[in-house]
Amino acid sequence: MASVPSPYDTLGIPGFTFADLHQAARLRDLHARFVDAVKQDEPELWAQWAQHSEMPEALGAVARGNLIVAMAPHVSRFVSRLFSVGAEAEALVAATHAYDVLFRFKIDFVRRRALPLLKGGAHVEATAEDHAFVGPADALLEAKIAHLGCDLLDREAALRAEGSESDKAAVAAGIESLKRWCAAHLHDPRYRGWVVFRFPENLDYDHLVQITRPDPALQEQIVGPESKLRRRQGFQLTDARYTPRENLSEIHYCVLCHERDKDSCSKGIHDKAGAVAINPLGIPMAGCPLDEKISEMHTLRKRGDAIGALAIVTVDNPMCPGTGHRICNDCMKACIYQKQEPVNIPQVETGVLTDVLGLPWGVEMYGLLTRWNPLNIKRPYALPYNGKNVLVVGLGPAGYTLSHYLLNEGFGVVAIDGLKIEPLPDDITGTAIGGALQVAPRPIRDWSEIYRPTDERVLEGFGGVSEYGITVRWDKNFLTLIHLTLARREKLKIYGGVRFGGALPIDEAWANGIDHVAIAAGAGRPTIIDIKNNLIRGIRKASDFLMALQLTGAFKRDTLSNLQARLPAVVIGGGLTGVDTATELMAYYPIQVEKMLHRYDALVRDLGVTRVHGMLDPEEQGILDEFLQHGRVVKTERARAAAAGEQPDFVPMLRSWGGVTLAYRKRLQDAPAYRLNHEEVTKALEEGISVTENMNPVEAVPDEFGHVK
Repeated sequence: MASVPSPYDTLGIPGFTFADLHQAARLRDLHARFVDAVKQDEPELWAQWAQHSEMPEALGAVARGNLIVAMAPHVSRFVSRLFSVGAEAEALVAATHAYDVLFRFKIDFVRRRALPLLKGGAHVEATAEDHAFVGPADALLEAKIAHLGCDLLDREAALRAEGSESDKAAVAAGIESLKRWCAAHLHDPRYRGWVVFRFPENLDYDHLVQITRPDPALQEQIVGPESKLRRRQGFQLTDARYTPRENLSEIHYCVLCHERDKDSCSKGIHDKAGAVAINPLGIPMAGCPLDEKISEMHTLRKRGDAIGALAIVTVDNPMCPGTGHRICNDCMKACIYQKQEPVNIPQVETGVLTDVLGLPWGVEMYGLLTRWNPLNIKRPYALPYNGKNVLVVGLGPAGYTLSHYLLNEGFGVVAIDGLKIEPLPDDITGTAIGGALQVAPRPIRDWSEIYRPTDERVLEGFGGVSEYGITVRWDKNFLTLIHLTLARREKLKIYGGVRFGGALPIDEAWANGIDHVAIAAGAGRPTIIDIKNNLIRGIRKASDFLMALQLTGAFKRDTLSNLQARLPAVVIGGGLTGVDTATELMAYYPIQVEKMLHRYDALVRDLGVTRVHGMLDPEEQGILDEFLQHGRVVKTERARAAAAGEQPDFVPMLRSWGGVTLAYRKRLQDAPAYRLNHEEVTKALEEGISVTENMNPVEAVPDEFGHVK
């Protein structure tokens, strides 16, 4: 069994230990060592970099981009030596270049030779000779066919200069056969995962989401195509993100615009007057709000250098675990591709992060790059404590990001949040007494040490809306990573369950050495709809529902949290919060009725039927009967699916009980969720919710018990 690494173990660069990486003075020494290494390896480059650091405005955008792309590999090699992961980093480079054949085949063979056969909607049937390519539609077959196609192209090129007619005919026949096979199977669902067959679709802004209207009598009702429905299971992660192969496919699709100062994904698209342009949905195409160097990141990752790519990301977006896939997409809105699907930049950004986290000491590498990053000319390493203290109110994305920047500038930070925040183990955060680090954090070798399945993960309370307002479409283990990274900072104290102005009056903050207060509490207030009876029982505000679901652990099978929801359910509003609420309610209902059935059976065994039912009033009895009936149906479906070796299919039964409907007062295309991030609408429809457009609520009608009917 491997020994637990000590914070004082020597690193790959002599004179430094893990503990040193958490000390501002030692980060300065580490930076000096890096400078010496670059000066020795490439003195001319360092001279250019030093000049750029002194006069950043002297270089144009293209020169700045090229310079950071040239310096990033030095950071990567230095970090690789520091953590002794050179072999693993080289293996990632080799694995990256192993995919090059796929992208060459995709462009030179599939796009240029096979796609023209489908022009104008033509259909191609595979011939008997083409069956030699048939096999399990997996990545091995994809690679085999790509190698075959590229080999045929190479042989064709060689034979042009010199070769017999029979050899040319044989190669031409092979190309023709493979070309027809590709054209015949390009849209075959069995090959949907192949990157060589994935080409961007043209954008129709009025039809970004595939929909059907199942009821001719209710044209306002919308559902997703039956073929796209997913069998979601509780609150496990619903979107596992792209694979490295798929991320590289997106990078190869990118045209690396920074080389021509056309990287609109970062800088936005502007009209002739210089104003930010507006897309057909009325959304400004301002690009990344952090000015992240996206094209430069793609350039490094395309070479296989994930560490260098992450170093570029963390210059402008040090809290990148909290962005990326399923969180933000401003960069995609401003991608240079405006008439066809954009590059999926958020997937790539998150992929770069997870590529590094997948390396030994990946958690430590990411953490170091938030405190020490030579590519950040404004602040290459965190400054020592300057004696000033800031109170940050709120630990959502704004609060934790502000805390990071304040710490790097040398401020002491006290961060408070109204939510209860679960502390992380002392051994991985380190312990401090009187603001000084006494025991350094135990280094984490593998990301799996702190990674937990989303339906088992401890609800930490850290992250504000990211913890309670975002669903398991996003991997909240990234919140744990941010929490850990900040909790290790020597001059940061985190306190949960504290409300500013209540439990902590402002005078008390001043009296305890606070020099400045920064309010990062977010919006918080739910939207109150002006309808009759809008606060009767059975109606909840969406933010309240999500908070109760996520923070109480109601979605876990072993919790006693009391969160009652009944079907049919209507979620009013067309924003992303409404979409999240609809999907989570759809997923929560089967768990709720199963838990009710399980607890009812246990109570009956202990107390008897008569006593259990004798404790209920007529309304409670009716709800219990409803839940028990539904719980038995869910239990039966689980047993059927287990016997068949497949996932249970709850969507038909949920729909038969009324399902979950998202009601919006305008067309779907006018809804904020559609305009801002239509992918979320697509994914929600895949989970079986319905949307009813052009519906404006006027009254909540109560039943005989005063509950919404």
